[in-house]
Amino acid sequence: MKKIASFCVDHTKLKKGIYVSRVDGDVVTYDLRMCTPNAGSYLENAAQHTFEHLFATYARNSKYTDSVVYVGPMGCRTGFYFLVRDTMSHAEVIGLLKDVCAFIAGYEGEIPGNSEVECGNYLDHDLPGARKMGAAFGEVIQNWTPEMTAYE
Repeated sequence: MKKIASFCVDHTKLKKGIYVSRVDGDVVTYDLRMCTPNAGSYLENAAQHTFEHLFATYARNSKYTDSVVYVGPMGCRTGFYFLVRDTMSHAEVIGLLKDVCAFIAGYEGEIPGNSEVECGNYLDHDLPGARKMGAAFGEVIQNWTPEMTAYE
């Protein structure tokens, strides 16, 4: 079988940040790398689950709602994939991600979609952990620019 694009990225050189992973027609996939690959520190399941709920809720309620296609965690637990329509510029994506991180870092209250009816694993959440993730990734991308979205 043909090797998929994400397996062609040299993970020994990959740093934390925002990268364009691929473009498929009008959909752009961003690699939101929150942990350095293979460095021994990974996203905790419950915290990343809560981060996902808050991220998706915020992004889909933003002014970019019609451009947001998908938000989801990577199986390796080093980050998330964020898929948007190409109607958003890299600068707009970066701005939205900064807003997402600030929102999550300061979030207090009920976790959206956190009931047995709405979620397949509603008991597995960690709001304090998600808040730490938001604050940490917000620091990483604080000065991120569109030029930095290309893999090295």
